[in-house]
Amino acid sequence: MTRRKTTKAPRRPAVRLPAALGRYGAAELEPDGDYDSLEFSGLDLTGADGAGARFMDCALRRCVLDEARLPGARLIDSVLEEVRGAGTDLAGATLRDVELTDTRLGGVQLHGATLERVVVRGGKADFLNLRGARLTDVVFEDCVLVDPDFGNARLERVAFEGATIHRADLSGARLTDVDLRGATELTLERGVDRLAGAVITPEQLLALAPAFAAQVGVEVRSPE
Repeated sequence: MTRRKTTKAPRRPAVRLPAALGRYGAAELEPDGDYDSLEFSGLDLTGADGAGARFMDCALRRCVLDEARLPGARLIDSVLEEVRGAGTDLAGATLRDVELTDTRLGGVQLHGATLERVVVRGGKADFLNLRGARLTDVVFEDCVLVDPDFGNARLERVAFEGATIHRADLSGARLTDVDLRGATELTLERGVDRLAGAVITPEQLLALAPAFAAQVGVEVRSPE
């Protein structure tokens, strides 16, 4: 008897912030700064330079991170709530045990980043650049992703639950135990051939059929 292969579910983060967080009141960040058990609330950090900074047990709530420079930053056991970021540079950053809730992101650079046990819940992200990133135990829940770029990324135990995915680029990506069945909408711009390692619904297969046909060079026409 052939055993049916099941997709492994992601391990969700268990973020437990300290009962009392210190309040961060400065208007800027520092490169290679070390931020422990702090709350960043309602701050405008547009253009701030926090390259290589470490955020441990922190909460960022209703902050603006437009054009902020955070390449190589490390966010660990932290939450981001209602954060807005346009053009934020998080290239090569590490996000581990992090929850993002109702964020609005546009053109955020996460190429080469490492995401482990991350939940993105609600909100919207336009042109999210995850090229070459590594995502492990990541959940996209009830959010909208427009033109996300997963080119050459590695996705392992990643789930899309109630997420809307418009024109995703999977070119060169490697997928392992990726569950797309919960996506409310799924369209691919490139990389339909990289779906090996993902599980989709029969309805999603039908919707993607033209892309599969184009990939193998099949022309589909109604009989004359």
